[in-house]
Amino acid sequence: MVSDGTAETALAVTRAIMFQFALPWHLRTFSGIRFPSEIRRVVDEAEAAGAFVAFTLVDGDAKDELKRYCDERSIRAIDLLGRLLEEFADRLDASPRMVPGVLHTITDDYFRRIEAVEFTVRHDDGASLHTLHHADIVLIGVSRTSKTPLSMYLAQRGYKAGNVPLVPNISVPKEVLELPREKVFGLNISATLLLKIREARLRNMGSSTRASYADPGLIKEELDQAKRLYRQQHWPVIEISGKAVEENAARIIELLESREAHPEG
Repeated sequence: MVSDGTAETALAVTRAIMFQFALPWHLRTFSGIRFPSEIRRVVDEAEAAGAFVAFTLVDGDAKDELKRYCDERSIRAIDLLGRLLEEFADRLDASPRMVPGVLHTITDDYFRRIEAVEFTVRHDDGASLHTLHHADIVLIGVSRTSKTPLSMYLAQRGYKAGNVPLVPNISVPKEVLELPREKVFGLNISATLLLKIREARLRNMGSSTRASYADPGLIKEELDQAKRLYRQQHWPVIEISGKAVEENAARIIELLESREAHPEG
């Protein structure tokens, strides 16, 4: 993957595609590539590895140099942005700026994301409840329902996210119950999957898998109690079983934006 920016776009697109193939693969990224000498070095390495090259270069000269050198070596070169830029330019009747790395320049959005991450770290696992009302999103669920990873992903998207665990025989904090219901999302998971996750957790900690933490009957009871709470509070349920963090985050954002657009809905 070759980019004149951070290579994050190339990486995200290529991984999304390659995960659709049940084949072994190895990916290497080259970021900040803008000069002919750098381009030649990358293509030489691709040739030695028997790899093809995918790129998100926006600088015309760099793009032409890469294509020319790949053609000379009979290496397949795939432009991940070129056709999309052309289609967007045609539809918008405008010319793109063609500025390398513009996606990652420091803007107000950048500082908003930093603030969101800092907030989320401070409000992880039920901490700092006294300021939880400042959150954009609050996740609640039993232990090992991916609350922290999901919160951090949402923070990277610019949402101040807090998360609060549901602990057996301990009341839900009043700070959570007092929140506007449009902010709160209940996480649910299948009992079978949760059992496997908790058993693996206990093994890693060197504890007995027969502990109450991984008791099938108690797990079912925990999940049933959580679902009753969600219904009582009218919190939407996000089913996380078998889904990636990105998918669950997308669903939460979709619901959040829908509620903001239709507050009476």
